[in-house]
Amino acid sequence: MSAPRLGIGVIGAGRVGAVMGAALRAEGHAITGAYAVSDASRTRAENLLPGVPLLDVPAIVERSEMLLLAVPDDQLGPLAAGIASTGLAPGGQLVVHTSGRYGTGVLAPLADAGSATLAIHPAMTFTGTSADLSRLVGCPMAITAAPTFLPVAGALVVELGGEAVVLKEGDRPLYHASLAHASNHLVVLVDQAREILAGLGIENPGAYLRPLLEAALDESLRRGAKALTGPVMRGDIGTVAAHLGALDDVDRSSGGADPSGVTSRRGDVGATYRALAVAALARAGLPDRTRQQVRELLEDHGPADDA
Repeated sequence: MSAPRLGIGVIGAGRVGAVMGAALRAEGHAITGAYAVSDASRTRAENLLPGVPLLDVPAIVERSEMLLLAVPDDQLGPLAAGIASTGLAPGGQLVVHTSGRYGTGVLAPLADAGSATLAIHPAMTFTGTSADLSRLVGCPMAITAAPTFLPVAGALVVELGGEAVVLKEGDRPLYHASLAHASNHLVVLVDQAREILAGLGIENPGAYLRPLLEAALDESLRRGAKALTGPVMRGDIGTVAAHLGALDDVDRSSGGADPSGVTSRRGDVGATYRALAVAALARAGLPDRTRQQVRELLEDHGPADDA
């Protein structure tokens, strides 16, 4: 016997909300309405949720058996409190949010009003396009809920095509920090490398980096720190010193150009290299003397301190 179909209201038709709404709609649920503020969100709703009316929050709450709250983290608590204060939320309504940072505590006002509250966070980056629908399949999704409602959260994850992983309320901030550190800071690292290579005249730096980065990512996901290679791992002090000198020249050129013609928009590449190299050094397993020599080199003042 199939699970009952729900009338689901999407509050926040951003990259996550519109895609998850479309995925649940494909499973036979009815999308009762979507709340979209920006032009981009309205366009996204039209593309991913065609025919779904764009409504205000009270109207969506009144007509929905389940609310999907897909708003920025800092808006989630005030939104939940605001909905609860209206008295519109009926007892027994499902309320699901998609934040990685929060468990269900942030939805406490709605739980007090009789709603069943769930937290479901897909561990993926959303583009806000139909391409995301296939990426949901097999995606791990962290769920947090009271024991009574964990099966409901798990069932929704199955419908989304994901793999449910139960996470304790108090573990959510550290969980989210680990994902943000891995994905957001990877983007920064790759952007810095692309910028440098472009400055050296390499026409498609992304394509140039792809084989190296894909192999490094695959190996690190399988082997962790054992995948480390490079001059820090080898204790190659001369090469590390050459890297730091070249990167510091680029950082000094922020707003200008170093002798090679390469510019740095933000002047932060050397500092990033040093911080990550120190972390690599802690995992390299070098002899004490070599490790100390590399550390001293990395801890030398960078260009920001050369005044």
